[in-house]
This record gives sequence, structure tokens and C-alpha cells, in this order.
Amino acid sequence: MGVILVTGSGRGIGAATARLAARRGHAVVVNYAEREERARAVVEEIRAGSGRAIMARADVSREEEVEALFAAADQAFGPLTGLVNNAGITGPATRTEDYDAATIRRILDVNVTGTFLCTQAAIQRMSTKQGGAGGAIVNLSSIAATIGGGGQWTAYAAAKGAVNSLTLGLSKELAPEGIRVNALLPGLIDTEIHATAGVGDRLAKMAPSIPMGRIGTAEECAEAILWLLSGEAAYLTGALIPMAGGR
Repeated sequence: MGVILVTGSGRGIGAATARLAARRGHAVVVNYAEREERARAVVEEIRAGSGRAIMARADVSREEEVEALFAAADQAFGPLTGLVNNAGITGPATRTEDYDAATIRRILDVNVTGTFLCTQAAIQRMSTKQGGAGGAIVNLSSIAATIGGGGQWTAYAAAKGAVNSLTLGLSKELAPEGIRVNALLPGLIDTEIHATAGVGDRLAKMAPSIPMGRIGTAEECAEAILWLLSGEAAYLTGALIPMAGGR
């Protein structure tokens, strides 16, 4: 089994992915930027099930903290085989003219710069060109990147659009070096990200508009992510996979 680093894995899709990866036999690095207690709970749950996990704090938008995060993974478990770029923020749910510059920068920093910096660190460890054994990267995008997020999350949607472009470029650049890069585009998923953005009733209001008639779960997203990391997806790279119930 491999070594998988999941950014932003103290809650939501990241936490579900870390738990599932551990159940599948992988060693897991649980990353968090805030709320240490949440990350600790995920690690303790994994260890209680005889899994292997550590937690490591890092703001993925900060280069020096990303370097320390990956160094912690190296020291604990050895060569990295998989990276899940899950850390992300939506910012407040508001109209475009109401965003201030600092908020826009922070949204872009976490979602785009964070994905870029963590991928750079993973390349250094996984690329066959640099002495690695290859691996897989899954970027968490959003269906918002394809529908724009108008009226609530235009900055977030724009950031995830950049993640899609980065995924496509990386897939071509890194395929000859043994690294596959794909992205999952979740739709309305039952996590606390909506309440954090101040729209806790959003899921209930929008559920009837989803063709499948229901909200998705973090666990369903985790299953897709683990499949993308696995050998079963060995010939898949550069895919942008919507997981939005047909939305």
C-alpha cells in the first residue's frame, strides 16, 4: 500500500478521504491549517482501527509550511505515492462587487497557490525524472468552475476554474514522469462548507434542482478519489470528473 497526503483533511471530503485511504491500507498524512482538534480526531479514529496516520499543520498557501508538511510525511512514512489537493475555501457567499481585494487574494491563495505548491512538492518526490517511483495526484475542483457561481461564489468558481486548467496542464507535463493528475468536481455535497460561508440552508433549498434529487455525501466523493489514486485508474490522466448528481 502507499503513502497518501490529504490536504485540508480535518473535516468534510478531506476527512472522509483520509479515513477511507487508511481502511484501504494506506498510510495517511492528515493536514490542517486550523482546528487541530478536528484533525486529531480523524487521526485517532484511523489509529483506533489499526491504521497508520499522522497529523501535520500547514497553511498550503505558504511555501515554507508546505515544505515542512511534506518533510513530515517523508520522515513518518517514506516515499509519497499519492496527493489529494483538497484544502480549499469558498469565501463568503456574496455578489461580486461586495468582495474586497484581500478576500479575493485569500481565496486564490488557498485554492490555486496551495494546489500549485503542494503539487510542486509532490513532483520532487514522485517524478521518475527526479528519482521517484511515480504516483497520482487528485485535485479537488468544483462543479462551480463549470457553472460560474454567479450571485454567491464567483471568486471560488474562478479559483476552481484555475484548478481545472492546472490539472490539464500537469497531466500532460507529468505523464512521461509516471505521475497521473486528475480532478474531481463535486457538486452539492453534505459538508459544513456551506454553513461556514453563511448559507447553511443552501443544500435543502437546492436539492430539488438536482436531477438525481438528492445531496451527495463526502464518503461518495472519497470513493471516487481513492479510485482515481488506485491502479484501477492506471490509464486515466487529465480527467475532470463531475460528481454532482447531474447538476
